Amino acid sequence: MRRHLPLNALRAFEASARLLSFTRAGMELRVTQTAISHQVKQLEESLGASLFRRLPRGLVLTDEGLALLPVLTDALDRIGAAIDRIEAKGTREVVTVGCVTTFATGWLLQRVDRFKRAHPYVDLRLLTNNNRVDIAGDGLDLALRFGDGSWHGTEAIHLLSAPLSPVCCPDAASRLRKPSDLAQEFLLRSYRAEEWPLWFAVAGAPCPKIQGPIFDSSVAMAEAAARGVGVGLVPIAMFGNELASGRLLRPFAAEVPAGSYWLTWLKSREVTPGMRAFRDWLLDTLRADARETEEGTDAPVSRPKAKTKAKPKAKTNAAKKRSR
Repeated sequence: MRRHLPLNALRAFEASARLLSFTRAGMELRVTQTAISHQVKQLEESLGASLFRRLPRGLVLTDEGLALLPVLTDALDRIGAAIDRIEAKGTREVVTVGCVTTFATGWLLQRVDRFKRAHPYVDLRLLTNNNRVDIAGDGLDLALRFGDGSWHGTEAIHLLSAPLSPVCCPDAASRLRKPSDLAQEFLLRSYRAEEWPLWFAVAGAPCPKIQGPIFDSSVAMAEAAARGVGVGLVPIAMFGNELASGRLLRPFAAEVPAGSYWLTWLKSREVTPGMRAFRDWLLDTLRADARETEEGTDAPVSRPKAKTKAKPKAKTNAAKKRSR
């Protein structure tokens, strides 16, 4: 048979032991200092042991108090966590979002913690893909995808334009002075074969024969370019960190519109509060980013800095005398 536990007195002791003050414990538990002191005294009498040494300037735990405090703190924490889970059970909502990997790594993952702080009741589940997605078949509530916004049976909200521009490692960039120089480089390509020809047309240069490997992900293509495999053609807005660090360089300013990022969901799907919260947060965050960004989102053309020869130091009078 479990013994009777004086829960109010135990809470009073735990707060007082943490704060080493009956007054502060009373403020935390919203009772008077006198009530806290009385409850602790009753607990000590029940245990037949002193838990504190009362000093003129505060409290000091006895050996018995030191032994009881961690056990009691852990028990109260566990009780609080269990109550939180029970209270939240009826209000939490799972929202499963499919996301093309490039948008996930280039934009969403840097900001998703803001969504969780603003909407703790939404259990967000993120599944990345290479832009080939079946919303119903994959069990998705929402899908972030790249394209023209025309997908059968879906609602689509435009999020962000994503023009393509070449990127490469610093060594390759040092060899590129005009677009036609790309004919001498290994050109990496996506499964959309028209992208490089469209870019060369915008750049005003003939399109060479393109024989580089085909990638199903701009993230993988950009990584290959950074490692010196070749020159990739990627949605430049998604690789700001790599360009800022200098791991990737953008040799030419020309870019070609190839599509945009969209938020989509099935027309037959009822929009739940969690889905609406994610949609509204996404749009609000994109608008806030746009306001903070200067007009135009192009990453600047970047090339390796040219090495300059150091000028010889002027000789001092003493050095001139020695060299004569």
